[in-house]
Amino acid sequence: MCVVSASKPNSRHGCFCLGFYIEQVNRSHKTAKIEHRVHYFGFQAQTETIAANSCYRYMRAMKAKDADILIVPGYTNSGPDHWQSRWETKLSTARRVEQAEWSKPVRENWTDAVAKAVNEAERPVILVAHSLGVPTVIQAIPKFAKPVAGAFFVAAPDVANPKIKPKHLMTFGPYPRDPLPFPSITVASRNDPYCAFDVAEDIAGAWGSLFIDAGESGHINAESGHGPWPEGSMTFAHFLTRL
Repeated sequence: MCVVSASKPNSRHGCFCLGFYIEQVNRSHKTAKIEHRVHYFGFQAQTETIAANSCYRYMRAMKAKDADILIVPGYTNSGPDHWQSRWETKLSTARRVEQAEWSKPVRENWTDAVAKAVNEAERPVILVAHSLGVPTVIQAIPKFAKPVAGAFFVAAPDVANPKIKPKHLMTFGPYPRDPLPFPSITVASRNDPYCAFDVAEDIAGAWGSLFIDAGESGHINAESGHGPWPEGSMTFAHFLTRL
């Protein structure tokens, strides 16, 4: 049995603190099938209804090996200590969407690269985007020829803010406010220098994305101390079980 300590949800605007726990339960001594008992603390997708008076349900977990996990870094790429790079190394089906110019992002080129990776995938696609990778994915959606199973967004920048640097990052905005055509989680920090917390919360609400409060975590990158980022790994694993 695997138990991960949890934080209870913040009831405000459907915002949830980063945390949950999962118990692995062997439902039958006759088979090797393992299911996950997921305790939600109110962690509920829009399309689901959990039975009254029940705080959990049983589900088969989607595994990383069942998906093509596309790592979408932001401006200047994610270095070797970044959690995205660590996940890419750890997850057998993960691969990075490479950009020709990491320090001179051009919206059309970056979105084309993401769309190409999605359209060439042979398994269900899970997108894992950080920073400028988030608007890159959002702006690439009209180019997707295949459905995406889900997206995990972290530290989305406010690309409509004229104070953002470098200035040309604003060419990736503004964000469309239409609901996304796939399930998603948006993780935001309360002291991210690239996006105010209320802005991140607002856009996640427009997308229909489950919004998770990561507390004061900076830009959620290696520089802010989020190299291994175990809380993120656990949240991502939980997200997979819901797809």
